[in-house]
Amino acid sequence: MKAFLLHRDRDFDLKRAPPPNESDLLRDLELETLLLAMAAKDELVLNVTKSALMAATCNDVATVEYRQAALKDCLRNPQVVRQLYSLTEEAFQRLKKVWSRFREYPSSLLEDSLSRMRIFMDVLRKIRNLSDRHSAEFHSEGFSNLFTMLARELDDEYFALVDKQLNRLSFQNGVLVSAGIGRGLKGGNYTLRRPLKPEGNWLVRATKRVYQWLVSERLIRGRPDAYTLYLAPRDEAGAQAMSELRDRGVAIAADALAKSVDHIDGFFLMLRTELAFYVGCLNLHERLLDFHAPFTFPVVKEAGDVSFSSTDLYDICLALSMNQRPVGNEVEADGKSLIVITGANQGGKTTFLRSFGLAQLMSQCGMFSPAASLRLNVVDGLFTHFKREEDATMKSGKFDEELSRMDAIVNALTPNGLILFNESFAATNEREGSEIAGQIVSGLLERPHKIVFVSHQYAFTHGFYERRLASALFLRADRQPDGRRTFKLVEGEPLSTSFGEDVYREVFSSHGAARVGA
Repeated sequence: MKAFLLHRDRDFDLKRAPPPNESDLLRDLELETLLLAMAAKDELVLNVTKSALMAATCNDVATVEYRQAALKDCLRNPQVVRQLYSLTEEAFQRLKKVWSRFREYPSSLLEDSLSRMRIFMDVLRKIRNLSDRHSAEFHSEGFSNLFTMLARELDDEYFALVDKQLNRLSFQNGVLVSAGIGRGLKGGNYTLRRPLKPEGNWLVRATKRVYQWLVSERLIRGRPDAYTLYLAPRDEAGAQAMSELRDRGVAIAADALAKSVDHIDGFFLMLRTELAFYVGCLNLHERLLDFHAPFTFPVVKEAGDVSFSSTDLYDICLALSMNQRPVGNEVEADGKSLIVITGANQGGKTTFLRSFGLAQLMSQCGMFSPAASLRLNVVDGLFTHFKREEDATMKSGKFDEELSRMDAIVNALTPNGLILFNESFAATNEREGSEIAGQIVSGLLERPHKIVFVSHQYAFTHGFYERRLASALFLRADRQPDGRRTFKLVEGEPLSTSFGEDVYREVFSSHGAARVGA
């Protein structure tokens, strides 16, 4: 049995190695805020959603659309999905209460496996009943296949057969084992046999037992049907020998049952893991509804079809932090491999850059995206190069650190990567920083990469603007004549100023100066 809720033909790999730039993505895109909102204090949901987001750029269009359809089913039936997840949780919580015996002994392994199998069967019945009641409400390929598989594999005949076998393996009337005599008069060829069926009613059975006892005590003449060995109450060696004989008899059955339990345990583990991803999406969806933030299932295109167009695109981590809907942006960047963003300080440039990266990750993960509408192409890698604050642990200067991180990105770069630059190479002078940024971007554009670059370096930004590249889009943070920021990006030529004096006036106003002087 397989869940296959995240991939059409394989299980989700929770132990997959994260990308080498995981820490940069978490830090630069502030993914921790998104993950905590999705987890809602559930550690498994946190681990699964983090792993899924980090592996998002490995997904193709078919996988994205497969998950989108399943997630739409979840949004229509959130309570059913949460009940399924709770049932898988119930199974593992009940398993924790099973006293673990010495599993190296066949008898102990058998008893342990019987307890675990009974728990699984009880929960599977609940899952099957839930599936029967609500399967018609799900239409995606993933959930439809899951419910069809449950109905086919877990029918009434299956449960009846399992119950029969578990009752038989409990050996309430003892273990019947046959054996042969091998070399040195040692036992061999131990075989577990089906228990003998009781003969007649209780009176017949009682009479027969009395007769056998009279024969064994030689009170009457006759030949016993079987020979009986009675152990003395303190015969520890005899008890151990009988226990070893019993273990030899039940060894094969115990091993087979343990493997069956492991198989069902694997199914429950994977079902719980893959449902955790959708539970995380449901948690996030509820948060967005609280402050009426828009979301959409994006149209996802192949890597060769370079596109990015959105309406009301916003930074979802900022929204979650403020617990309110932030200002969104409209972008028409279809066919644009390079997006350069300039303009006023504190005008929303970095926020847009972060929203761009988050939208890419969430979309390729199969989730809904933080926008009213969105169209983009898949990429096979996402890389960030954001400016860093001064760090006392640095072994070299900020500029050397920037070049070192850029070298790591180049070494890990994929053929169709997305690279986000945030005021990169600003740790040196304008001329040198512009020259380095220009050469790096020119080299990256020789391959089918997508680049979004936030910069204050006029020589770099205006130099690319004058080249009039058809594949380049230039956006500018909007600023009103009175200096107010709208936090909107508009298409426009890079300016030679970032209006730092606006920030200066705001910080060092007469009121602010009085406070500083005080």
